[in-house]
Amino acid sequence: MSFAKIYTRGLLGLHAPLIEVEVHVSQGLPSLTIVGLPEAAVRESKDRVRSAIINSGFQFPTKRLTINLAPADLPKDGSRLDLPIALGILIASGQLPENTTDDFEFIGELALDGHLRPASGTLTIAMACQMAGHNLMLPSENADEASQLPNIKVFSAGHLKAVCDHFLDLHKICATKSLEKSFENQYKNDLVDVKGQLRPRRALEIAAAGGHSLLFKGPPGTGKTLLASRLSSILPPLSAQENLEVASIYSISNTRHSFGQRPFRAPHHTASAVALVGGGCRFHK
Repeated sequence: MSFAKIYTRGLLGLHAPLIEVEVHVSQGLPSLTIVGLPEAAVRESKDRVRSAIINSGFQFPTKRLTINLAPADLPKDGSRLDLPIALGILIASGQLPENTTDDFEFIGELALDGHLRPASGTLTIAMACQMAGHNLMLPSENADEASQLPNIKVFSAGHLKAVCDHFLDLHKICATKSLEKSFENQYKNDLVDVKGQLRPRRALEIAAAGGHSLLFKGPPGTGKTLLASRLSSILPPLSAQENLEVASIYSISNTRHSFGQRPFRAPHHTASAVALVGGGCRFHK
C-alpha cells in the first residue's frame, strides 16, 4: 500500500479539532513534502521523523513522500504530530499493517533516537478523543493526565519501536487504567491564616455563600490581595466538569495545577483591559 491515513488532534483554544495525516509514497527522486499550513515545528518534523524511524530499526523510504495535514485551512503547530507522521510513513511504505490504526488517535514528539517526548494540551485532546469514541496513543509521561477521563482507552509508550510492536502484534501495550482523582481540598492559602480583619472576612463569606462579586479598594499594603487569595478556600468544591475544564486550561499552558482546587489569578495592577481578556500570538514553553 502506498497510501495511509492517521488521525491526530490540533489545539485551537480549548478545542482539539481532528487532523487527518495523509501520507502518499510514489516513484520519483527521494523527497519529503508536508502541505496543509504547517508551522515551523511541523515543517522541522521531517528530520526528527527520519532519524527516529531509522534508529527504531525500520527503513526510511527512498521515494517521493507527500504528507497532507487535513483540513488544509487549519494552521498546524507544535511537535505533537511527529508520531502520527512517522506511523503514516511506515504504513504507506508497507512496514506496518494497514487498517490497524483506524480506531486510534496519536500524539507525541519524537526524539532522534525514537523516544517519545510529552506533548502539551493532552487533557483537551483526550476529551475530544473521548467524545469521538477513539482510543488514544501518547507518550508515557502524558498517561496520568489523560487517564483522568472515564470511558476512554489510553495507551502509552516510551519509544516509537514499542508503538510499532503493538500494531505488529509482537508486544501488546495494555491500556492505562482510569485514575480516580482525589480532590485536594487543602489550599495553600486558607482564610484561617487571616487574623483580625473581621469586616473583610465577613464580606468574603457573604460573597462565597451567595455567589456575589466583591471589590476591594484601598492603598497598597492593606491586605487586598492577601484576602482575595483566600476566597477560593471557602468556595464550594468544583464539579467534575469544572475540574476537567480548569485542568485542561493548565494542560494547554504546560502549568502544574492541584487537581480539584479553584485557581487564583493575580494580574499586575498595570495590566490593560486587552491584556486581561487575552489575545495575540500564542507562545509555547
